Amino acid sequence: MSRLSPSLSRARVQRLLAEGRVLVDGRPGKPSMRLRGNERIAVEVPDPEPSAVLPQDLPLTVLHEDRDLLVLDKRAGMVVHPARGSPHSTVVNALLHRMGSQGAPGDRLGLVHRLDRETSGCLVVARTEAALADLQSQFQGRTVEKAYLALVHGRLPDEGRLETPYGRHPRDRKKFTSREGRRRALTEWRVKERFGDRATLAEVTLHTGRTHQIRVHLSEAGHPVLADGTYGGTRREARLGPADPLRLAGAAIGRQALHAWKLAFHHPRTGRLRRFEAPVPPDLAEAIAILRREI
Repeated sequence: MSRLSPSLSRARVQRLLAEGRVLVDGRPGKPSMRLRGNERIAVEVPDPEPSAVLPQDLPLTVLHEDRDLLVLDKRAGMVVHPARGSPHSTVVNALLHRMGSQGAPGDRLGLVHRLDRETSGCLVVARTEAALADLQSQFQGRTVEKAYLALVHGRLPDEGRLETPYGRHPRDRKKFTSREGRRRALTEWRVKERFGDRATLAEVTLHTGRTHQIRVHLSEAGHPVLADGTYGGTRREARLGPADPLRLAGAAIGRQALHAWKLAFHHPRTGRLRRFEAPVPPDLAEAIAILRREI
């Protein structure tokens, strides 16, 4: 039935069947039912339940919008989804105001992936159940291209690859580590610009999407992201003199120097490969300018 109504995902059809909202010739349908042809099928699609999340008129930078999806340039400091400690002023609150209950599947409004609160850049949001299912499949199948800009301490090799275990930190459950864990994480990078031996601007490619993956991999390799308060960047900067360029650059950005720069995926309706790029934000540009000027 999901083929007859592309706006409904397979999971949504299963729920409608379980709730008795699909009738075949007047009788409740079942997932195992085989159709012979010419049956009359009636589907009741209920209105979405009201969300506990309130719409808010918040600024969103939209890189692309069509009937299937949006690609946002999320600003640093904005949480993607409401949670304990961040119940409002999130991307979801802003999307509720922008789209209302139309074209936004589920209570998470088609969120396909997330970015850390302090990470800026490309974020794709599905507008239909079909687009959500297709994009989730692409992310899970690791066919989506994700490239970040990271400004890190020290001199990174020209290019590199880290493939490690990955899991929760054994002593701090809010952190992660690449030194143990059941999952695998794969990160690659290539250098875009050096600032002597003191700092490096790198393009980092994610082949897996673990929480904090870039920050953890680079920090545990000896190159924490500038101004990262969780994985060692700010601790390094605090040991420097007040006029040191790295300390000034870290203060200028005021958050982890990580930007989701490029995103590419196959459009869920047309199948065409689409590429998007979020411009370097002003705070990261200022940090880079300080290093160029002072080192």
